[in-house]
Amino acid sequence: MEDVLPPGLLEICLLVGVPRERVRALLQGTQRKPKNLPPLDPEVLSVFVPPFISRDDFQVTNTSGNHLNKSKRRSFRKKKERPKIENLKSLNGEQKAPDTEDITVPKDIDLIGLPQLCFPGGLYVTSESKEDHIHFLVFTDVCGNRTYGVVAQYYQPMQDGYISLNGQAHWESAQTGKVPVCFVPFAICVISRYPYFNALKDCLSCLLVQLRPFKDLDVEEHIKEFAAKLFLIPSPPPGPLHLVFNMKPLQIIIPSREDPDSPVIDLDLHLPLLCFKPEQVLQIMTCILTERRIVFFSSDWALLTLIAECFMLYLHPLQWQHTFVPILSRQMLDFVMAPTSFLMGCHTDHFEVVSTETEDLVLINIDNGDITHSKMVEEEPEIPDVPAQAAETFIKRVESLQLHYDLELCHLRASADLAELQMRRRAWQQKLNTEVQQTALQLIVNIFREVKDHLNYEHRVFNSEEFLKTRAIGDQPFYRKVLETYMFHSFLKARLNRKMDAFARLELSTQSEEDRFNLMFHTPRRMTMEKMASKLFNSQYKISRRMVISMPNLQDIELPEGPTRNSSLRRIETGVAVKTPSKSVSTFKIPEIHFPLMFQCVHSYYTDFFNHLSKAINTSPPDNSALLNLDKTDLRIFPTDLVRKIVETMPPSERSQADRKPELKKLISRVMEKQREVLKVDDHVKNFELPKTHMQLDDFVKRIQESGIVKDIDTIHRLFDALTVGHQKQIDPETFRDFYNYWKETEAEAQEVNLPPTVIEHLDKNECVYKLSCSVKTNYGVGKIALTQKRLFLLTEGGRPGYVQIAAFRDIEDVKSTTVAFLLLRIPTLRIKTLSKKEVFEANLKTECDLWYLIVKEMWAGKKMADDHKDPQYIQQALTNVLLMDAVVGALQSPKAIYAASKLSYFDRMKNEVPMMVPKTTSETLKHKINPSAGETFPQAIDVLLYTPGQLDPSERPGNAHPKLWCALNEGKVVVFDASTWSIQQHCFKMGRSKLTCMIMVEQSQVWIGSQDSIIYIINTHSMSCNKQLNDHRSDVTDIIVEKKNGIPSEAYSSSLDGTVIAWNISTLKVNRVFQLPCQNLTSIKLHNDQLWCCKFIPQIKRKQITSSLNTLFY
Repeated sequence: MEDVLPPGLLEICLLVGVPRERVRALLQGTQRKPKNLPPLDPEVLSVFVPPFISRDDFQVTNTSGNHLNKSKRRSFRKKKERPKIENLKSLNGEQKAPDTEDITVPKDIDLIGLPQLCFPGGLYVTSESKEDHIHFLVFTDVCGNRTYGVVAQYYQPMQDGYISLNGQAHWESAQTGKVPVCFVPFAICVISRYPYFNALKDCLSCLLVQLRPFKDLDVEEHIKEFAAKLFLIPSPPPGPLHLVFNMKPLQIIIPSREDPDSPVIDLDLHLPLLCFKPEQVLQIMTCILTERRIVFFSSDWALLTLIAECFMLYLHPLQWQHTFVPILSRQMLDFVMAPTSFLMGCHTDHFEVVSTETEDLVLINIDNGDITHSKMVEEEPEIPDVPAQAAETFIKRVESLQLHYDLELCHLRASADLAELQMRRRAWQQKLNTEVQQTALQLIVNIFREVKDHLNYEHRVFNSEEFLKTRAIGDQPFYRKVLETYMFHSFLKARLNRKMDAFARLELSTQSEEDRFNLMFHTPRRMTMEKMASKLFNSQYKISRRMVISMPNLQDIELPEGPTRNSSLRRIETGVAVKTPSKSVSTFKIPEIHFPLMFQCVHSYYTDFFNHLSKAINTSPPDNSALLNLDKTDLRIFPTDLVRKIVETMPPSERSQADRKPELKKLISRVMEKQREVLKVDDHVKNFELPKTHMQLDDFVKRIQESGIVKDIDTIHRLFDALTVGHQKQIDPETFRDFYNYWKETEAEAQEVNLPPTVIEHLDKNECVYKLSCSVKTNYGVGKIALTQKRLFLLTEGGRPGYVQIAAFRDIEDVKSTTVAFLLLRIPTLRIKTLSKKEVFEANLKTECDLWYLIVKEMWAGKKMADDHKDPQYIQQALTNVLLMDAVVGALQSPKAIYAASKLSYFDRMKNEVPMMVPKTTSETLKHKINPSAGETFPQAIDVLLYTPGQLDPSERPGNAHPKLWCALNEGKVVVFDASTWSIQQHCFKMGRSKLTCMIMVEQSQVWIGSQDSIIYIINTHSMSCNKQLNDHRSDVTDIIVEKKNGIPSEAYSSSLDGTVIAWNISTLKVNRVFQLPCQNLTSIKLHNDQLWCCKFIPQIKRKQITSSLNTLFY
């Protein structure tokens, strides 16, 4: 059972050095001075591994009072090995009694190689004492799991063959006049599962201070007490709660991670910014992103690990997948010969050896900030540049950071209080870490924001070729290398799984209205007038061109004016850093741990811990949820793995006993089901490839969806009919390739359309030119006919291109395809009659006439249906239809091409064949229509709707203050719309897998959602995430209501199908009361006149038919 217990800070503690007799024998045998001695081989002298106390110790202390200050000494052994127990020797070499106990060293700790890493530069006996030194280690097992080590080196004087502790040696030398012969180095290594670098460094610093005044020759007991104390300190759960404990003379703070997917940050994140220029930081990040073979160098062993770890954190949520050894001892230098990607660190003394003996290495000198390549490479491989606009933003934001604490002290009052000084420094560092972290995360978002536009979630396909085509020419070398890496492949898996990590949250919070509209409508990519104007007036556009998706026509809704969100290849605002609301942090002080270490002391410590924690939870104010989050309602801290392991190791008798208790049975079922879901997760990623065999209908549907051209199955069926006109009902690879290439070529050509400012000013900023005709003669002049989602206009030719309005689609009265005589010829002509003009527009389109006739009629019909039904999706579907027509005609190049394209005239056919009449009452009442299933493969039923009014909380961004419409779809999906613009605010996050039954806004920051799986899910409206659940119901949750007193929510009531009604404290999420009604099929509850009215559904059987009635009870 010890294997499944949650670990404390300490995994294992070791004392490393050389035995005294080896040093004495070496000095006496060689008659050499310490400075002439060769480096000695360090070895593990003692191992301190938990548990440090057991119930056996309790029995010993009860039977023998003189053993209170004596605990068993533990030897170490490899797991499943039982070597002979040998007598241990102390540092001075005295023989010790075999009072030993076999213990198990964690399987991922290598005790053979560890001493070298504790003394990476070698162990040297010196004639003069040196300052204590601390450095950091990282260990990675074969599964990629990491553990972390902090090593404190210190020196002990040796006199007359005996080792004394600092103070005692100097006192004796002063009394006797003897000078210590030499100083022997030792190292204390603390290994933890968590990267608490600063906290463990402070702990070891305190230990070294505590060891100095001791005159006791045996330091191991003090180290053991230190290790035992760290083992009893737990790691804090994810969230805003930090733990504090006393390690005299310092107060040690253990910071928590922000959420389960976020890393622990307990180091100074700005260190690389002090060692390198921002441009060099970007170069190093590029080397890591492209998975090069990287070696850091420094004369300070501590910097090697800290700098490497900082760069790992800069790239979060991308993760390094290869070998990571930030410190190499001199015996491990051959590791740099590895042929695969790696990140390692060496002392600068080894720079020449590494650079000349190994090729294709990126060598990074931390001390002087140089980035070079190994000398064996004839031509230095070029490090590709980070995308220009993303790099520019990063550099400007880094330059705006205040990186020096001394400058911060200038405006603060002086203080002599150590605790206050420590608190000031920690607060400054925490603020700076947040700023650095946000700056690095914004860089990653700016680089990879458009990846989502080329993903197909249903078939898990990424179209890398098309993604590369949309990148600026100067940025393509960077993306071409990154797209081939394991890091990027893992990143794609997370995007396809719709993981709501730090990247997704920042990308979502910085989306423009345009991007949110694009989530609703799958529209072919075209450049909006706004971006076209930016292209004309932005001198830097040449290096940062971007293809964008057009915005839909939402019944001519005007978007709010102001700067739009800028992504990696848009013009990015570089002057202002991303502003994130400051997050309040709470601390919980851990009670003192009393020694000597006995069973009673440990039991007393845990009792005090429980009492302190319970008191803190019960006395916390409602608005401070840091401690309240420790309640069972917070899923982020629920120990799922621990419960699963306990269940798997339970004997059959205990398991059957647990299954007899409904609550335990439900908990076990949920945990094990979650584990099965994890095992079922499909995490493969495919790159899009053109088909090589003939395709039937089902395979064609899949291929088209994978290509990203269109998702709607009915539209793809019509496209299949169009491409198979006159052929067997299958499509050959050549036809598919011709169609796909024509579609992509047309899309690329549309990006090169450059309209003059005099034309752009006549168009709305969200309009896009989807198609241009050849130069034709019209009764309005000679020019090209341009199609947008709103209108047709003529781009006149001549000395000065101009704009002539032809018709808005809603104003068209009639469209005809005819011919006009010209000499002996009949020229195909398109005629368009509008309501606003008496003159009929005529264009001699010649061979294009039939296609433009189909296009205009489809757009006209689509716009009419969009207006009648208040549904902008119709015009977007019409746009897709006409572009598919164009691609079909271009791909087939046959006499039947126009007939084939007519198969895609869906709205025109619907208008003529089955007119869709909208009832007058509906037409007068309906203001707008949205489709929550837009972008999905199949339409989905809407189970529940919730409207939440707009409000502005101080911690919210202004955009989040808009009213929202919450739509619950089948299988627990929820889509949130911004009700001011009807754009998608949050795309499809899931609340379990069962049908959702009710939703209500309980308070400003909480939306509660009831489900048929008996759970109430709580959504944080600020983060738009679900981290809490209420699990007290035992049946389908059917309704939730809120009671208000003086306009303030005071209590919430929820009901379930089995007749249970629960009253909840909204602030603490605790149960106030539970009512069990004498009925089943409870369907809804309402509050009226301080009475709770409950409705139940009663089926009644009457002569071969079933009817139902509702009975109402009130309480």
